[in-house]
Amino acid sequence: MAFKHFRLQIIFRIILLFGSVFLFSYLAIKAGPPATTFIVVVFILYQMIALIRYVEKTNQYLTRFLEAVRYSDFSQSFNLKGMGNSFDELSKAFSEVIDDFRKTRAEKEENYRYLQTVVQHVGIGLIAFRLDGTVEFFNTAAKKQLRINQLHNIKKLESRSDSLVKALEKLKSGQKTLVQVRDGDELLQLAIHAREFKLQYRTIKLVSIQNIQSELEEKEFEAWQKLIRVLTHEIMNSITPISSLAATMNDLLKDCTVDDPYQINRNTVSDVQEAAQTIQRRSEGLLHFVEAYRRLTRLPTPKFQFFPIKKMFREIEQLMAGQLKDNNIQFSTQIFPENLELTADLELVEQVILNLLKNALQALQGQANAIIGMDAHLDERGRVMIQVIDNGPGIIDEVKEKIFIPFFTTKKEGSGIGLSLSRQIMRLHSGAISVHSEPKRRTVFTLRF
Repeated sequence: MAFKHFRLQIIFRIILLFGSVFLFSYLAIKAGPPATTFIVVVFILYQMIALIRYVEKTNQYLTRFLEAVRYSDFSQSFNLKGMGNSFDELSKAFSEVIDDFRKTRAEKEENYRYLQTVVQHVGIGLIAFRLDGTVEFFNTAAKKQLRINQLHNIKKLESRSDSLVKALEKLKSGQKTLVQVRDGDELLQLAIHAREFKLQYRTIKLVSIQNIQSELEEKEFEAWQKLIRVLTHEIMNSITPISSLAATMNDLLKDCTVDDPYQINRNTVSDVQEAAQTIQRRSEGLLHFVEAYRRLTRLPTPKFQFFPIKKMFREIEQLMAGQLKDNNIQFSTQIFPENLELTADLELVEQVILNLLKNALQALQGQANAIIGMDAHLDERGRVMIQVIDNGPGIIDEVKEKIFIPFFTTKKEGSGIGLSLSRQIMRLHSGAISVHSEPKRRTVFTLRF
């Protein structure tokens, strides 16, 4: 419709211009009045200028419209009222197209913000970087995992972990790997998955980073629990009848006398009776031994409550006061902030801390200037952290890797379930227990909730 009106306007103007030229020719031949001839000439010039401006005006609006679309400048308006019906239609068409582009752009921006919100909200760390290491995207989860607020190039991660940077650079599209990163006294097991894609002229590598340390510990402990259930079941089935038979045999021998017709030798009776007693004693000891390990698979479900850590520390200090005084150990507590609170099972957490304190007491026996401390504060990720610290002989690396394994112990009379039990209690709280030790300086057990 706009093109049709535009064409009619052009035809009308050309006819009018042609008529004006014809009139000028007529006046020139007939030698008409000079004033009239001058007026006709001026009118012809006006018609030519008007026609040129009319055509150029359309081109100007078309150019401005195309540039607005090219540069996404949707603030432009095209008000052509008063210039004819064709321009009214053209103005309306321009405005409608601009409105459609504006709506499309608004939808794209909304979708982009939505995608950004989702990506920033997910719990898996995401890093997108070019092949030269330049980082283009770095979400909130990755910032928390690596404890870095700004990252312009992945090489800056070398200060955190050189092995992590090498893994990020070497991973090809579709490959996965597992990297261990030491974060202070906490060990992170990072599962890394890479995917490459082309974006215009550059290649982008998108890497997902997830700390699976807690999942690995949980699966490891589940495996130990299954093993313990099998072992305890089989041992109990075997030991129970042995213990019963040994007790029966011991009772029968008690009723035997040396005056028996078979003339049982006194020494023989004594030896058999002693052997039976030994069997019975060792069988009962083994039953108690197995029952202790059963505790690893029979922990109660935590009863969560909200309580101040200061109160818990005070109760623990009262329980340990006698043993600390008898061993001449200096004891201190520190809580920051002082009103720090925790949501957990108070009895189970106390059991873990008491076990760690008893281990520290045993490690410090006979040591001069012995010190034990309890510390509670928030870590870098805002989690409640409780630490038990002593200045004992420390733990060597070979032992440190095994101390949380069920049945492992370096003590002559230890059962090897204390720290394993503590680890399971922390797992029930969706937390973790770790150790950092400097031989002959100090040992720090850390509980993270």
